[in-house]
Amino acid sequence: MASKRGLSNAGAHRNRASGSRFPLAILIFFALLVPLIFFVGRGLHISDHSDISSSPGEKVIDVISASTNDMGPLSLDFFRKNNLLASWKVIGANNSVVTDSQINLTAVDARQETPRVKVDDSSGDDHAQPLDPTKLARRQLREKRREKRANELIQWDDESVVRLETAAIERSKSVDSAVLGKYSIWRKENENENSDSTVRLIRDQIIMARVYLSIAKMKNKLDLFQQLQTRLKESQRAVGEATADADLSQSAPEKIKAMGQVLSKVREQLYDCNLVTGKLRAMLQTADEQVRSLKKQSTFLSQLAAKTIPNGIHCLSMRLTIDYYLLPLEKRKFPRSENLENPNLYHYALFSDNVLAASVVVNSTVINAKELKNCHKRQGDSVDECQSPRHLNFYEVSFLDPSKHVFHLVTDKLNFGAMNMWFLLNPPGKGTIHVENVDEFKWLNSSYCPVLRQLESAAMKNYYFKADHTTTLSSGASNLKYRNPKYLSMLNHLRFYLPQVYPKLDKILFLDDDIVVQKDLTGLWAVDLHGKVNGAVETCGESFHRFDKYLNFSNPHIARNFDPNACGWAYGMNMFDLKEWKKKDITGIYHKWQNMNEDRTLWKLGTLPPGLITFYGLTHPLQKSWHVLGLGYNPSLDRVEIDDAAVVHYNGNMKPWLELAMTKYRGYWTKYIKFDHPYLRSCKLSE
Repeated sequence: MASKRGLSNAGAHRNRASGSRFPLAILIFFALLVPLIFFVGRGLHISDHSDISSSPGEKVIDVISASTNDMGPLSLDFFRKNNLLASWKVIGANNSVVTDSQINLTAVDARQETPRVKVDDSSGDDHAQPLDPTKLARRQLREKRREKRANELIQWDDESVVRLETAAIERSKSVDSAVLGKYSIWRKENENENSDSTVRLIRDQIIMARVYLSIAKMKNKLDLFQQLQTRLKESQRAVGEATADADLSQSAPEKIKAMGQVLSKVREQLYDCNLVTGKLRAMLQTADEQVRSLKKQSTFLSQLAAKTIPNGIHCLSMRLTIDYYLLPLEKRKFPRSENLENPNLYHYALFSDNVLAASVVVNSTVINAKELKNCHKRQGDSVDECQSPRHLNFYEVSFLDPSKHVFHLVTDKLNFGAMNMWFLLNPPGKGTIHVENVDEFKWLNSSYCPVLRQLESAAMKNYYFKADHTTTLSSGASNLKYRNPKYLSMLNHLRFYLPQVYPKLDKILFLDDDIVVQKDLTGLWAVDLHGKVNGAVETCGESFHRFDKYLNFSNPHIARNFDPNACGWAYGMNMFDLKEWKKKDITGIYHKWQNMNEDRTLWKLGTLPPGLITFYGLTHPLQKSWHVLGLGYNPSLDRVEIDDAAVVHYNGNMKPWLELAMTKYRGYWTKYIKFDHPYLRSCKLSE
């Protein structure tokens, strides 16, 4: 029994072992068979030419259409080389060549059909899915944005090209490209008489020679130092004061060549970038200091020239003075003296020591005088036309009887005879003229006038007349303008005493002697000053010509009483209401502030700062076309404004009777002078 049980157990073990091997063998067989079937079937599917439009081909087209960018359509050969799997094959040589047009057509057809998404490699599913409508809409929006952006860039590019071309044309118009003399682009040297290229080359060589001269001396290269020094002197003599190539001597090219050889030799031995840069920087700093010094000298000389009287005008004054005192007393009187105190006439005040300048003011006023027959406010106008010099363009006018003009001239003792003689010989038509001597105003003395009293003080004499303050060309220019004799002359301060000089008048028009009248001024007598004393043109802009420019606002008296941003105004043409002047005691106000400024801490010398203080809140602004300033310092004034102005003012140093005068503005002044007059010819006065 035991042996049978053992045999039966062994058989059972054999049966179980053979049963477990069979499923394993089947599993291995199918694991080898399935991949083989898959690859064989896939190869047959790809090799089938009739199925080229099946899903793999559609996937290729989808990828091509999806990958197309702004660089143009993709190459199918490139796609095959880089994007297809290694198991893909292209059968047939004819199919491997595909033109760009075919690719584009295929891509367009693919876009027109329902787009399909690319196969997800991770899923292993070769079946394409329809594109979600939201994604399709986004793709279409992206394409539209790309097209719109491309069109905008093209348009902007065209516009920028047009703008650049227009700017280049405008710049070319403003550049004078004309070349004098013969010119050929094939010549090495242009025959341009105005060329200075050779002069600039020599000067550049001189600069570099000076740089290497100091380096050679520093490095103890005496032979190079001697050569450079010799060539430097030769070049300096060759260039001299020349400003153009035509001014150079015939030996200049030889000097340039010789200097170039020496500089080349020196550069090989001594060149050091740091040293050369340092020397050039030091030379630049020295040149900058020289420029500043020359500017100071220029300021000094311009101020000095502004104080002088030209020889011709001095000659005129002397000749007239001699002839005046040779006249008998009965011939020294002007006619129509009864008009001097008639308040119903047009009265002008002119204080000057320049005969020729005073004659221009009087002549230009009389020549341009017209009488307004009908002056009223037009409907819709904000200002009365009587207040503007342009009223002559709108209203009927007629030439005014010159007898209605009365000119009150005041001069000093030195020019009293000359001024009288000139206007006795050249009266203003039927107009009235009267000349007075300021030195004969006995009431104008140091006990009454603060300025005269201050001029007698030791401090003021020290400031003006002592020789220890700087008067050299290179220094002392900053305060020189305040030492101008006109600030010491009572002719300049007499404007604060108009009611005392003309007690019987109600209104008077004050004129400086450096102005020219271009239009009728009688309309100023019709201007309503609204109870103010002074009618003047304001001169302030956004940040200049305001009170803080003229007054010292660090002084508590100035800071408490005035606004630093208050608008300044101009002397030169001012309408004064003498009745209101007396009521408000303008002269007393002037005396008060002048006494407070004895130590010159409130303002510098002059008449405009005390005028701004005295007439503060008492000045009525006139239209700017009445009075245009700046012809004595500003070269960029608008010609239209000048021509439309009733009065032009040469305020500044460049007076029209000086050689400093700007030529472009001088004609407005000289047109009222008869240069063929015997006195002017004898003193060699000409345009």
